[in-house]
Amino acid sequence: EFRRVLFRSIWTQDYPRADRHFVLALRRLTRIDVRSVEQPINLDDGGEFDWPWLYAVQAGRWQLTDKQAAAMREFLLRGGFFMADDFWGEDDWATFMASMKKIFPERDAVELANDEQIFHSVYDLDDRYQVASQGSVNMGRTWKCSPCPDHWRGIFDDHGRVMVAITFQSDVGDSWEWADAPSYPQEYAALGIRIGVNYIVYAMTH
Repeated sequence: EFRRVLFRSIWTQDYPRADRHFVLALRRLTRIDVRSVEQPINLDDGGEFDWPWLYAVQAGRWQLTDKQAAAMREFLLRGGFFMADDFWGEDDWATFMASMKKIFPERDAVELANDEQIFHSVYDLDDRYQVASQGSVNMGRTWKCSPCPDHWRGIFDDHGRVMVAITFQSDVGDSWEWADAPSYPQEYAALGIRIGVNYIVYAMTH
């Protein structure tokens, strides 16, 4: 199931076009029974525990309340999975981590090694690269800030399971949104979809 989680951020970035394209890819490439439409989730309203996989875009803009952080902590420790995508630069990272520290003051985000199972659950993704936004492509580059190389980070639970996957300084959501656009390069669409498939299959099996 594809679920977006709502925070105090511009969560509708790429929505719903990215979600629906990605759902189509999941149906074609996996045996996961996926709903045809996305479901926004607001942590203030509850209901996050009904879904195993949550996605947020522009996570460098979020500001979780204590109540929202407590709900997210419980969701993740129950076995839920969260993907944070499309945020750039040290200021965005600091804002993101300020809320993550509300959720998990005792846990740090770390760089994920190439041999982590999340990169090999369906596709072997040793050779990852920065996934460009459509806007960056139009400007002839991959990045939204400089210097800002891609990072593939995560937060683990006590059993070694990645429960938060962070595509920092890449725009995986745009690779889903623009996957069918002739102007958007195939190499970004293909990698972005493979990343998403791997992350969902990993979440369903770990």
